Amino acid sequence: MSGLAQGPSVCFSGDVGRMSDCLASSLTCLSFPAEFFLSLLEKMQTQEILRMLRLPELGDLGQFFRSLSATTLVSMGALAAILAYWFTHRPKALQPPCNLLMQSEEVEDSGGARRSVIGDSPQLLSHYYDDARTMYEVFRRGLRISGNGPCLGFRNPKQPYQWLSYQEVADRAEFLGSGLLQHNCKPCTDQFIGVFAQNRPEWIIAELACYTYSMVVVPLYDTLGPGAVRYIINTADISTVVVDKPQKAVVLLEHVERKETPGLKLIILMEPFEEALKDRGQECGVVIKSMQDVE
Repeated sequence: MSGLAQGPSVCFSGDVGRMSDCLASSLTCLSFPAEFFLSLLEKMQTQEILRMLRLPELGDLGQFFRSLSATTLVSMGALAAILAYWFTHRPKALQPPCNLLMQSEEVEDSGGARRSVIGDSPQLLSHYYDDARTMYEVFRRGLRISGNGPCLGFRNPKQPYQWLSYQEVADRAEFLGSGLLQHNCKPCTDQFIGVFAQNRPEWIIAELACYTYSMVVVPLYDTLGPGAVRYIINTADISTVVVDKPQKAVVLLEHVERKETPGLKLIILMEPFEEALKDRGQECGVVIKSMQDVE
Protein backbone atom coordinates (compact mmCIF):
# COMPACT_ATOMS: atom_id res chain seq x y z
CA MET A 1 0.00 0.00 0.00
CA SER A 2 3.05 2.29 0.00
CA GLY A 3 2.46 3.01 -3.67
CA LEU A 4 -1.08 4.09 -2.85
CA ALA A 5 0.09 6.46 -0.12
CA GLN A 6 2.84 8.09 -2.13
CA GLY A 7 1.23 8.23 -5.56
CA PRO A 8 -1.77 10.44 -4.79
CA SER A 9 0.24 12.91 -2.72
CA VAL A 10 2.48 13.61 -5.71
CA CYS A 11 -0.42 13.83 -8.15
CA PHE A 12 -2.52 16.34 -6.19
CA SER A 13 0.40 18.72 -5.87
CA GLY A 14 0.75 19.02 -9.67
CA ASP A 15 -1.64 19.87 -12.56
CA VAL A 16 -4.39 17.67 -13.95
CA GLY A 17 -2.22 16.22 -16.72
CA ARG A 18 0.47 14.95 -14.32
CA MET A 19 -2.22 13.71 -11.96
CA SER A 20 -3.73 11.69 -14.79
CA ASP A 21 -0.37 10.13 -15.67
CA CYS A 22 0.40 9.36 -12.06
CA LEU A 23 -2.94 7.74 -11.32
CA ALA A 24 -2.76 5.73 -14.50
CA SER A 25 0.67 4.39 -13.53
CA SER A 26 -0.56 3.54 -10.03
CA LEU A 27 -3.58 1.52 -11.10
CA THR A 28 -1.50 -1.62 -11.21
CA CYS A 29 -0.83 -1.21 -7.46
CA LEU A 30 -4.46 -0.73 -6.45
CA SER A 31 -6.69 -3.48 -5.24
CA PHE A 32 -9.86 -1.50 -5.95
CA PRO A 33 -11.54 -1.80 -9.34
CA ALA A 34 -9.90 0.38 -11.98
CA GLU A 35 -13.30 1.70 -13.13
CA PHE A 36 -13.78 3.51 -9.81
CA PHE A 37 -10.58 5.49 -10.15
CA LEU A 38 -11.25 6.27 -13.81
CA SER A 39 -14.67 7.72 -12.96
CA LEU A 40 -13.11 9.69 -10.11
CA LEU A 41 -10.48 11.02 -12.49
CA GLU A 42 -13.10 12.10 -15.05
CA LYS A 43 -15.10 13.92 -12.37
CA MET A 44 -12.01 15.74 -11.15
CA GLN A 45 -11.08 16.72 -14.69
CA THR A 46 -14.61 18.05 -15.34
CA GLN A 47 -14.52 20.20 -12.21
CA GLU A 48 -11.10 21.50 -13.17
CA ILE A 49 -12.33 22.47 -16.66
CA LEU A 50 -15.39 24.25 -15.23
CA ARG A 51 -13.14 26.13 -12.83
CA MET A 52 -10.78 27.18 -15.63
CA LEU A 53 -13.68 28.37 -17.82
CA ARG A 54 -15.30 30.10 -14.83
CA LEU A 55 -18.52 28.17 -15.40
CA PRO A 56 -20.76 27.47 -12.38
CA GLU A 57 -21.55 23.92 -11.38
CA LEU A 58 -25.14 22.74 -11.33
CA GLY A 59 -25.56 23.60 -7.66
CA ASP A 60 -24.14 27.08 -8.12
CA LEU A 61 -26.27 27.58 -11.24
CA GLY A 62 -29.44 26.80 -9.31
CA GLN A 63 -28.45 29.21 -6.58
CA PHE A 64 -27.77 31.84 -9.24
CA PHE A 65 -31.29 31.56 -10.68
CA ARG A 66 -32.85 31.64 -7.20
CA SER A 67 -31.07 34.92 -6.56
CA LEU A 68 -32.68 36.63 -9.58
CA SER A 69 -35.73 38.83 -9.21
CA ALA A 70 -39.11 37.81 -10.57
CA THR A 71 -38.95 40.55 -13.22
CA THR A 72 -35.62 39.26 -14.52
CA LEU A 73 -36.87 35.68 -14.65
CA VAL A 74 -40.01 36.74 -16.52
CA SER A 75 -37.89 38.70 -19.01
CA MET A 76 -35.60 35.73 -19.58
CA GLY A 77 -38.61 33.47 -20.06
CA ALA A 78 -40.16 35.88 -22.56
CA LEU A 79 -36.90 36.06 -24.49
CA ALA A 80 -36.68 32.29 -24.59
CA ALA A 81 -40.29 32.09 -25.82
CA ILE A 82 -39.62 34.64 -28.56
CA LEU A 83 -36.53 32.78 -29.74
CA ALA A 84 -38.42 29.48 -29.72
CA TYR A 85 -41.28 31.02 -31.72
CA TRP A 86 -38.87 32.50 -34.25
CA PHE A 87 -37.04 29.23 -34.77
CA THR A 88 -40.31 27.36 -35.34
CA HIS A 89 -41.98 30.00 -37.53
CA ARG A 90 -39.07 31.59 -39.38
CA PRO A 91 -39.47 31.86 -43.18
CA LYS A 92 -38.28 28.84 -45.05
CA ALA A 93 -35.70 29.28 -47.77
CA LEU A 94 -37.17 29.47 -51.25
CA GLN A 95 -36.48 26.44 -53.37
CA PRO A 96 -35.22 27.26 -56.87
CA PRO A 97 -37.46 26.03 -59.69
CA CYS A 98 -34.55 24.18 -61.24
CA ASN A 99 -30.93 23.25 -60.69
CA LEU A 100 -29.12 26.58 -60.67
CA LEU A 101 -26.02 24.92 -62.06
CA MET A 102 -27.97 23.62 -65.08
CA GLN A 103 -30.70 26.11 -65.96
CA SER A 104 -30.81 25.42 -69.69
CA GLU A 105 -30.46 22.56 -72.11
CA GLU A 106 -29.40 22.40 -75.72
CA VAL A 107 -32.10 22.20 -78.37
CA GLU A 108 -31.60 19.31 -80.76
CA ASP A 109 -30.64 20.17 -84.33
CA SER A 110 -30.47 23.88 -83.55
CA GLY A 111 -26.78 24.55 -83.97
CA GLY A 112 -26.10 25.11 -80.28
CA ALA A 113 -29.23 27.04 -79.26
CA ARG A 114 -30.38 26.44 -75.71
CA ARG A 115 -33.75 26.57 -73.95
CA SER A 116 -34.83 26.91 -70.34
CA VAL A 117 -35.45 23.68 -68.45
CA ILE A 118 -38.53 25.27 -66.89
CA GLY A 119 -41.64 24.24 -68.78
CA ASP A 120 -43.16 21.06 -70.10
CA SER A 121 -43.24 21.84 -73.81
CA PRO A 122 -40.12 21.35 -75.95
CA GLN A 123 -41.24 24.29 -78.11
CA LEU A 124 -39.38 27.55 -77.66
CA LEU A 125 -41.44 30.12 -75.75
CA SER A 126 -42.12 33.36 -77.63
CA HIS A 127 -44.55 34.93 -75.12
CA TYR A 128 -46.30 34.19 -71.85
CA TYR A 129 -49.68 35.73 -72.62
CA ASP A 130 -51.52 36.06 -75.91
CA ASP A 131 -52.38 39.69 -75.14
CA ALA A 132 -48.77 40.64 -74.33
CA ARG A 133 -46.67 40.00 -77.43
CA THR A 134 -45.00 43.43 -77.59
CA MET A 135 -43.56 45.73 -74.94
CA TYR A 136 -46.47 48.11 -75.44
CA GLU A 137 -48.96 45.29 -74.88
CA VAL A 138 -47.04 44.15 -71.79
CA PHE A 139 -47.48 47.59 -70.23
CA ARG A 140 -51.16 47.77 -71.17
CA ARG A 141 -51.71 44.36 -69.61
CA GLY A 142 -50.10 45.61 -66.39
CA LEU A 143 -52.46 48.59 -66.43
CA ARG A 144 -55.45 46.30 -66.79
CA ILE A 145 -54.66 43.55 -64.28
CA SER A 146 -53.39 45.99 -61.63
CA GLY A 147 -56.60 48.00 -61.71
CA ASN A 148 -54.58 51.16 -62.33
CA GLY A 149 -52.26 50.32 -59.45
CA PRO A 150 -48.92 51.97 -58.61
CA CYS A 151 -46.45 51.77 -61.49
CA LEU A 152 -43.35 53.94 -61.00
CA GLY A 153 -42.01 54.93 -57.59
CA PHE A 154 -39.40 57.52 -56.69
CA ARG A 155 -38.16 59.17 -53.51
CA ASN A 156 -35.65 61.62 -52.13
CA PRO A 157 -33.07 60.46 -49.55
CA LYS A 158 -34.72 59.35 -46.29
CA GLN A 159 -38.16 60.13 -47.68
CA PRO A 160 -41.08 57.78 -48.42
CA TYR A 161 -41.78 56.66 -51.98
CA GLN A 162 -44.08 58.66 -54.20
CA TRP A 163 -45.91 56.68 -56.86
CA LEU A 164 -47.22 57.33 -60.34
CA SER A 165 -50.16 55.15 -61.26
CA TYR A 166 -50.26 53.07 -64.42
CA GLN A 167 -52.74 55.46 -66.00
CA GLU A 168 -50.59 58.50 -65.19
CA VAL A 169 -47.59 56.84 -66.79
CA ALA A 170 -49.63 55.75 -69.81
CA ASP A 171 -50.98 59.27 -70.34
CA ARG A 172 -47.57 60.91 -70.08
CA ALA A 173 -46.02 58.35 -72.42
CA GLU A 174 -48.73 58.95 -75.00
CA PHE A 175 -48.38 62.73 -74.70
CA LEU A 176 -44.59 62.56 -75.05
CA GLY A 177 -44.80 60.20 -78.01
CA SER A 178 -47.29 62.48 -79.71
CA GLY A 179 -44.96 65.41 -79.07
CA LEU A 180 -42.11 63.51 -80.71
CA LEU A 181 -44.24 63.04 -83.80
CA GLN A 182 -44.86 66.81 -83.83
CA HIS A 183 -41.08 67.25 -83.98
CA ASN A 184 -40.66 65.23 -87.17
CA CYS A 185 -40.12 61.79 -85.60
CA LYS A 186 -41.67 58.93 -87.58
CA PRO A 187 -43.88 56.23 -85.99
CA CYS A 188 -41.87 53.31 -87.33
CA THR A 189 -39.12 50.92 -86.28
CA ASP A 190 -36.57 52.87 -88.33
CA GLN A 191 -36.90 55.84 -85.96
CA PHE A 192 -34.32 55.71 -83.16
CA ILE A 193 -34.71 57.89 -80.05
CA GLY A 194 -31.73 58.24 -77.71
CA VAL A 195 -32.09 58.43 -73.93
CA PHE A 196 -29.08 59.85 -72.06
CA ALA A 197 -30.10 59.72 -68.38
CA GLN A 198 -29.86 57.89 -65.11
CA ASN A 199 -32.65 55.61 -63.89
CA ARG A 200 -35.73 57.65 -63.04
CA PRO A 201 -39.47 57.66 -63.90
CA GLU A 202 -38.91 59.94 -66.91
CA TRP A 203 -36.58 57.32 -68.39
CA ILE A 204 -39.36 54.74 -68.38
CA ILE A 205 -41.88 57.27 -69.65
CA ALA A 206 -39.61 58.10 -72.61
CA GLU A 207 -39.17 54.39 -73.27
CA LEU A 208 -42.92 53.77 -73.22
CA ALA A 209 -43.44 56.79 -75.49
CA CYS A 210 -41.30 55.04 -78.09
CA TYR A 211 -43.19 51.76 -77.66
CA THR A 212 -46.53 53.55 -77.98
CA TYR A 213 -45.65 54.84 -81.46
CA SER A 214 -43.49 51.94 -82.68
CA MET A 215 -40.21 53.82 -82.31
CA VAL A 216 -36.97 52.31 -81.02
CA VAL A 217 -35.36 53.52 -77.79
CA VAL A 218 -31.55 53.59 -77.71
CA PRO A 219 -29.77 54.02 -74.34
CA LEU A 220 -26.76 56.35 -74.37
CA TYR A 221 -24.05 56.08 -71.74
CA ASP A 222 -20.62 57.59 -71.27
CA THR A 223 -19.09 54.96 -68.99
CA LEU A 224 -16.70 54.05 -71.81
CA GLY A 225 -15.73 57.67 -72.32
CA PRO A 226 -17.23 60.63 -74.20
CA GLY A 227 -16.54 58.95 -77.50
CA ALA A 228 -19.09 56.24 -76.73
CA VAL A 229 -22.01 58.69 -76.90
CA ARG A 230 -20.78 60.10 -80.19
CA TYR A 231 -20.33 56.62 -81.63
CA ILE A 232 -23.85 55.47 -80.66
CA ILE A 233 -25.51 58.62 -82.03
CA ASN A 234 -23.76 58.29 -85.38
CA THR A 235 -24.14 54.52 -85.69
CA ALA A 236 -27.89 54.56 -84.95
CA ASP A 237 -28.44 57.79 -86.91
CA ILE A 238 -30.11 59.41 -83.90
CA SER A 239 -31.60 62.87 -84.41
CA THR A 240 -33.47 63.17 -81.07
CA VAL A 241 -32.04 62.59 -77.59
CA VAL A 242 -33.84 62.80 -74.23
CA VAL A 243 -31.45 63.80 -71.39
CA ASP A 244 -31.91 64.28 -67.66
CA LYS A 245 -29.50 67.10 -66.77
CA PRO A 246 -28.34 70.30 -68.53
CA GLN A 247 -24.72 69.17 -68.15
CA LYS A 248 -25.37 66.23 -70.44
CA ALA A 249 -27.05 68.52 -72.95
CA VAL A 250 -23.85 70.57 -72.98
CA VAL A 251 -21.85 67.42 -73.78
CA LEU A 252 -24.13 66.71 -76.74
CA LEU A 253 -23.88 70.30 -77.97
CA GLU A 254 -20.09 70.15 -77.84
CA HIS A 255 -20.15 67.16 -80.19
CA VAL A 256 -22.39 69.08 -82.58
CA GLU A 257 -20.22 72.20 -82.39
CA ARG A 258 -17.20 70.11 -83.35
CA LYS A 259 -19.27 68.65 -86.20
CA GLU A 260 -18.89 65.15 -84.75
CA THR A 261 -22.65 64.43 -84.63
CA PRO A 262 -24.19 66.44 -87.49
CA GLY A 263 -27.43 64.44 -87.41
CA LEU A 264 -28.48 65.52 -83.90
CA LYS A 265 -31.31 68.05 -84.18
CA LEU A 266 -33.42 67.87 -81.01
CA ILE A 267 -32.53 67.62 -77.30
CA ILE A 268 -35.33 67.13 -74.75
CA LEU A 269 -34.44 67.92 -71.13
CA MET A 270 -36.13 66.32 -68.12
CA GLU A 271 -34.89 68.95 -65.64
CA PRO A 272 -35.12 72.77 -65.84
CA PHE A 273 -32.43 74.62 -67.76
CA GLU A 274 -31.35 78.18 -68.43
CA GLU A 275 -32.27 80.15 -71.52
CA ALA A 276 -28.60 80.46 -72.44
CA LEU A 277 -28.50 76.74 -73.15
CA LYS A 278 -31.34 77.09 -75.64
CA ASP A 279 -29.52 79.98 -77.34
CA ARG A 280 -26.35 77.92 -77.60
CA GLY A 281 -28.30 75.14 -79.26
CA GLN A 282 -29.82 77.50 -81.81
CA GLU A 283 -26.36 78.67 -82.82
CA CYS A 284 -25.44 75.14 -83.94
CA GLY A 285 -28.85 74.15 -85.31
CA VAL A 286 -30.12 72.10 -82.34
CA VAL A 287 -33.56 72.68 -80.82
CA ILE A 288 -33.65 72.33 -77.02
CA LYS A 289 -36.99 71.82 -75.29
CA SER A 290 -38.17 70.72 -71.88
CA MET A 291 -39.88 67.37 -71.54
CA GLN A 292 -42.89 69.11 -70.06
CA ASP A 293 -43.27 71.30 -73.15
CA VAL A 294 -43.04 68.33 -75.50
CA GLU A 295 -45.70 66.49 -73.52
